[in-house]
Amino acid sequence: MRIEFFIKAFTELNTTELYQILKLRSEVFVVEQHCAYQDIDDKDQNSYHLMCFVNDHLAGYTRLLPPGVSYDEASIGRVVVGSDFRRLTLGKQLMENSIASCEELFGSSTIRIGAQTYLKKFYNALGFIETGEPYDEDGIPHIEMVKI
Repeated sequence: MRIEFFIKAFTELNTTELYQILKLRSEVFVVEQHCAYQDIDDKDQNSYHLMCFVNDHLAGYTRLLPPGVSYDEASIGRVVVGSDFRRLTLGKQLMENSIASCEELFGSSTIRIGAQTYLKKFYNALGFIETGEPYDEDGIPHIEMVKI
C-alpha cells in the first residue's frame, strides 16, 4: 500500500483533483452525516489543499486556511477521511501533516479549528485545547479549539 501526501494552492489544483476533493467532502459531510449545508463557501480559493492518496485514490483531505480567512489565526478545516480508508488510521497522519504544513506555510504555530465535539479527544491528543462553549453548526455540535 502506497500512502502519499500532496499540498497545493487552489490555483495549482487540476480539475480531476478538485472534483475528487468536492466529491469526498460531499460524500462524508452531506450524505454520510445527513447535513445539507453550503460546502462551497468562497474560502477554497484562498486556501491550500492537503490531499492524502492511498494507491492513487483520494483517501483524506484537509483545507489549510491562512490567518484572516476563517479566524485571526491559521486554521485547518474540512478534515475528512473516506469511509473505505478509516481503518488505516489516516486521520492522525493527515492532521500531523496539516499542522506541520500550517506552520511552514503561515509561519505560526497557533492554529484554530471548529471541531465536531465527538472528535474532541482526537484533537486533544494532537495538542488542541477547547476555547469557548459548544455551538451548533448546521445541526452538528462543534467546539472551537486552538493549538499554540
